[in-house]
Amino acid sequence: MDRPPPPRPAPAPAPPARGAAGELRAWADALVAVAAGCVAMFAVAAAGLWAAGARGLPAGAFPAVLAATLVAAVGGTLELSGDVGFLGGSAATLEVVPLSVTVAGALATGVVFLLPLRHRAVAGGGELLARAVRTVVVWLVALAFIAGAARFSFRVRVGQDFLDELGAALDITPTVGFHAPLGPALGHGALWLLGVLVVAVAVSRGTPLPRRLLRLQGALRPPAFAMVVVLLGYVVLGLVIGLVTAFTHDDPSRTAAVLLLGLPNLAWMAFGVGLGGAWEGRVPGDIGLPVPHALAAVLRGNGRGTSTVDLASLSEQDGRAWVLAAVAGLALLTAGLLTAFRSPAGTPAWRVAVRLGVVAALTLLVVGLATEVSARYGLAVLGLGDLTDFGGEVRLWAHLGRLVGLGLLWGLVAGFTGGLCAKAAAGRRLGRAEAADGQGPGAGGW
Repeated sequence: MDRPPPPRPAPAPAPPARGAAGELRAWADALVAVAAGCVAMFAVAAAGLWAAGARGLPAGAFPAVLAATLVAAVGGTLELSGDVGFLGGSAATLEVVPLSVTVAGALATGVVFLLPLRHRAVAGGGELLARAVRTVVVWLVALAFIAGAARFSFRVRVGQDFLDELGAALDITPTVGFHAPLGPALGHGALWLLGVLVVAVAVSRGTPLPRRLLRLQGALRPPAFAMVVVLLGYVVLGLVIGLVTAFTHDDPSRTAAVLLLGLPNLAWMAFGVGLGGAWEGRVPGDIGLPVPHALAAVLRGNGRGTSTVDLASLSEQDGRAWVLAAVAGLALLTAGLLTAFRSPAGTPAWRVAVRLGVVAALTLLVVGLATEVSARYGLAVLGLGDLTDFGGEVRLWAHLGRLVGLGLLWGLVAGFTGGLCAKAAAGRRLGRAEAADGQGPGAGGW
């Protein structure tokens, strides 16, 4: 008697359905990563603006100023313009990165981006690239809406009684407004996010790399992690100093505003100056600066001229500035030790030095670019002169070549020192292990 045919197995789900579900999940991950970064930046920026006195803005201006702060935090440019009829006009540009907002967004975005990749040994290069592309696309859509919201106009007083009275008599309403150009905002925002994702993958030990890049894991991740620790350590140290200052001085709201908007700007500049770097600055004497008194005094030292900010000039204003050199040296030595002890066993000291030197030079290049400030403003009255005759300029820029060279030099020194310390520690561990096995010196045999 013939046996009945075995039952057919249930058909497996169609690959397109699985692919569609996976694609939807991937887009959801990208959306969550971008949302986390935006929420973190909005929270820090809102608190900083409120501490800086944003509650005194005209009605409806706060959301626009908040959006403008986020655009600036990712490298966008703000343009300001005004119109007082035939009396004149005004124009200005502002390029400054509120790095407290930037760092908050970078940390939140990077951590959430890496979460779906945890507990995996290897990830395909195509998968990582696809995740990055989706995140960038979602981010650019969000940034386009944010840049569109960064636009506002409000009435102002010219500041001179005659012109104010003349404008009122002629029914002319002076206005000033600002907006964030969309093209630069999207371009700089995309570069910012790509940099954040690259750094996040580079410093995370638990994030898998494509098989072709596994050989770079031991070379890239230790020095990258060490320099990120140094930068974040400077932020934490600056936060502690700022909190002490806020509780011991008369204007805590001003200090809070600096901490919530520009703490890394000052902290990372202190790191570069401590290593021997320098910045050039030009600040008119009638502009208030939310910076330490020594730095403000140096920047105003030559009136409308250019001043050099380095250890020597800061020490002329405050002898304690030389502490910056000791802190920077200790921080970089710590980076050397972290790099060496996180590198594969047996890595030569010279190789640790080269790796840390290159990464330190790149880090200081980014610090120099991120801490630059450029603000130009002007007013033309009754058609006399141009928009520079009745205005001014605030600028701060780094000596990038000097910063990069010093980063390479001190990174080499710190890396080599760390490599020697790691080698000595490994030798002591090996000696103790051999002694425990009865094969140490005097145990006999070869």
